[in-house]
Amino acid sequence: MEFELNTTPDPQGPPPERSGAERQALFLELLLRDAPAVEYERPVLRARSDGSDAETVSALESAKFAALRVRSVLRDRQRRESELSALFETANDLAGMRSLDQVLRAIVERARHLLGTDVAYLTLSDPEAGDTYMRVTSGSVSATFQRLRLAPGKGLGGLVASTSLPYVTANYFADPRFEHAENIDDGVRVEGLVAILGVPLRMNGRRVGVLFAANRRERPFAHSEVALLSSLATHAAIAIDNANLIDDTRRALDELHTMNERLQRHTASVERSAAAHDRFTDLVLGGGGVREVAAAVAEVLGGTVRIHDRTSDESVTASPEGVAGATHVHGMTYGTGTSRAAGTTGAAGTRETVGVPREPEGDGDPLSDGDAGIAEAARSSLASGRAVSVEDAWVAAAAAGTEPLGTLVLRGVELDSTDQRVLERAAMVTALLLLIRRSVSETEHRVRGDLLNELLEVPARDPVSLRQRAALLHADLDTPHVLVVAEAPGGDPQRLRSAAAFAAETVGGLAAARGGRLVLALPGSDPSEVGGRVSAELSAAANGPVTAGLAGPTRGPETFRDAFTEAVRCLQTLRSLGRIGDAATTDDLGFSGLLLSQDRDVPGFVAAALGPLLEYDAKRGTLLVETLRAYFAAGGNLSRAKDDLHIHVNTVAQRLERIGQLIGADWQIPDRALELQIALHLHGLLDKGVDLLGDQ
Repeated sequence: MEFELNTTPDPQGPPPERSGAERQALFLELLLRDAPAVEYERPVLRARSDGSDAETVSALESAKFAALRVRSVLRDRQRRESELSALFETANDLAGMRSLDQVLRAIVERARHLLGTDVAYLTLSDPEAGDTYMRVTSGSVSATFQRLRLAPGKGLGGLVASTSLPYVTANYFADPRFEHAENIDDGVRVEGLVAILGVPLRMNGRRVGVLFAANRRERPFAHSEVALLSSLATHAAIAIDNANLIDDTRRALDELHTMNERLQRHTASVERSAAAHDRFTDLVLGGGGVREVAAAVAEVLGGTVRIHDRTSDESVTASPEGVAGATHVHGMTYGTGTSRAAGTTGAAGTRETVGVPREPEGDGDPLSDGDAGIAEAARSSLASGRAVSVEDAWVAAAAAGTEPLGTLVLRGVELDSTDQRVLERAAMVTALLLLIRRSVSETEHRVRGDLLNELLEVPARDPVSLRQRAALLHADLDTPHVLVVAEAPGGDPQRLRSAAAFAAETVGGLAAARGGRLVLALPGSDPSEVGGRVSAELSAAANGPVTAGLAGPTRGPETFRDAFTEAVRCLQTLRSLGRIGDAATTDDLGFSGLLLSQDRDVPGFVAAALGPLLEYDAKRGTLLVETLRAYFAAGGNLSRAKDDLHIHVNTVAQRLERIGQLIGADWQIPDRALELQIALHLHGLLDKGVDLLGDQ
């Protein structure tokens, strides 16, 4: 264009007539400047004011309308370009999002921004409830509105959800095209919404929700805005689908990871179970015992395990660091490291070694002596045959049928189902080993008891044969032995027999039940010391008094019968004297013991009864023994005694007081007085040279 569009007309002459091309150029300039619509009226108004003819004005009007149409088309294309650009950016942004919540929030934020509305929100379908619910909002200020649920066909959103068609209302409350619901109207009213546009969200041909844009004032929504929100909804549906797929994939991966971890744990458990099975099988075949089972359980399952053996009242504790020790309930506790005198016989004849005494840990039988919760769990396990969890422990009963043989208590570890089976299998193996050990032990006890019974029989068996059989049982009959005959009428016979067998085996002795009593032959030369010790152990087992007669030491197998007879007499004498719970030899029974003893020690009896008086007279030249003899001879009459002694009665009283100080204030009690009189009589015979020992 070769002329100046803004040429100023000559003020001296009339304005020049413009051609059609010039008139169009004026409007093109306005289009290029993107001038406001009002400026398109100026050329027409100027032409009229300049007195242009009607044809010119009409031509300008036509050019104006054409320019305005072009301007409108350009603006539509610009808006469309902007919308497409925004949609592209939206699609690009949504494609990069992985969280469904993030995608949904981005959709409503972008819808609110593109349409310039006060509020945007999105509802999703609930297949189980059959309605739609508010999922995310932007610009909302009402909690009631944010919690709305839209029934099918109710409100504008329900209508969009049920028909899958977009709907728009310039005034929600005045629009009769849809069915109003009280809860929806209340929510919209509280939020202050008036104009609402809703478009469906469709995914693979199915309705998934509704996308809304709303204003708090009345306004119409153009078709282009409906199309724009619909396009955004399409992108949103794709993004939601992608996000759901990603979430599904993530969940699937998480589930696979979880399943893989479970599979690994299960595989590890199965491997532990197989290893434990092999280990337990090797224990049974190799002659292992309870200690080895405890060590295997601690190694395979971890934690600390305690196995209590009810057949011997022993408890073994083990941890992954090793076996801590074994506790025997009968008052003595043994640790690891040193064998007992003869050991205890384990399964298949093996010997379990235990060690030096140490303080008991206080671990009794879980079924009766332990914690109430552990005891209840042990009873439940015994009834069900399964491991039972209680607090921080797992308890499994080792039983033969309904007979409890032992209890396993595992602490410090959680068990899955496979590990529980391992613990239960350990309980079964423990029961099997205890049964084997009990069978072996009962056989050995029976053999030991048979040997002892034969030693006590009349006539005595061949000593050579008896010695050979004793050697097979690690017993030496030529070693001095103490015979103990004990009874505890209120005790459990089986428990007492087990305790007696245990006491005998630990020192290489013999034990048997004979005539309703327990008979023990224990190595030793001091009957009082040996008898006192074994009586204490039997009392602990019986949980009550044990009365025992003692005799010995023996001198070869030929003397066992005589010692047994003497011990029986001592027991009978203790019972007749009412000394229940005592253990005594003939020396402890005074003149009764003198009469019962096979080897009557008359001087020893005299010394035991009158020794303090004899020593006092020998050192001081007094006559306390003669005074006591005269007192008894006078029938306890002081006057007659002083006449026989030719001394003053006060002197007699003083001597008797001194006698009481030396031999005890109870010397005038009938039993004691009888013993003293017999001792005085025997002392007189010995003084006269009478042979009471049968040496000549």
